[in-house]
Amino acid sequence: MELTIDQPFDLGATLESGQAHRWKKLDGWYSGVVRGEMIQIRQKGQTVEFHSCPSPETTAAALLRDYFRLDDDIDAIYSDINRDSRVAAMVSKYPGLRILRTEPWECLVAFICSANNNIARIHQLMERMSDEFGNPLSLNGQTRHTFPCPADLVEAGEGGLRRLGLGFRAPYVDGASRAVLEGKLDLPALVRMPYPEAKAALMEIKGIGSKIADCIAVFSLDKLEAFPIDVWIRRALAEWYFPDQKTPPDKELLAWAQDHFGRYGGYAQQYLFHGQRLQKKAEG
Repeated sequence: MELTIDQPFDLGATLESGQAHRWKKLDGWYSGVVRGEMIQIRQKGQTVEFHSCPSPETTAAALLRDYFRLDDDIDAIYSDINRDSRVAAMVSKYPGLRILRTEPWECLVAFICSANNNIARIHQLMERMSDEFGNPLSLNGQTRHTFPCPADLVEAGEGGLRRLGLGFRAPYVDGASRAVLEGKLDLPALVRMPYPEAKAALMEIKGIGSKIADCIAVFSLDKLEAFPIDVWIRRALAEWYFPDQKTPPDKELLAWAQDHFGRYGGYAQQYLFHGQRLQKKAEG
């Protein structure tokens, strides 16, 4: 089936920009599992071609429109964030890089796993948990697994998670799984909450600091004002906004960024993150 997209959209940049951790590329196609659906997808110009399972492709089409946030007023967002010349340069260089609307539970676990970790390793841990505890889905000769639910990870326990290589993150994932399963952390409710309250609720969970909470908020809870500060963003802000001076500590940096970039700070952050990573990769 095909989706025609009448707005800036870059599938590859979006899927490879560190927001989602279960996409694999083979022969020009990306394959992944989104909210229990196995998806194979590729882009040709303004058309996105995809296959899905187990739901009908019409159902998957609606899911993908939601997942890629095609309901965002991207022109208004670009108009807002392009007030900053550095961000405007990144938007011009990488047009169509989008923020995803990922499933909150999976996003929560992925970013707990991001602590002191790189993107390739996060991918590996998410895939291991899925292969071990998820349900199989097969499409065009490929088999992938759904991401396990909180009950599955509670049953695995800290020991089972350590066995998969989560290391010091295992007790944090175990604790978060229990909090969600027992209703202490109500993820759907966080979507409806104002950003500061949602972030505070996330940070009550052991293993979730400010950066991880902001990643979960912007990539899965519709908080586009959230501005995660990780090592890449700290470098980007230091190099591009505070050259030849001491970079403020993260708390001050976050307050500055939220004031400077405003209500679509999450989009500005994603462009700066993508640009900084690709620049360092080109230099290295």
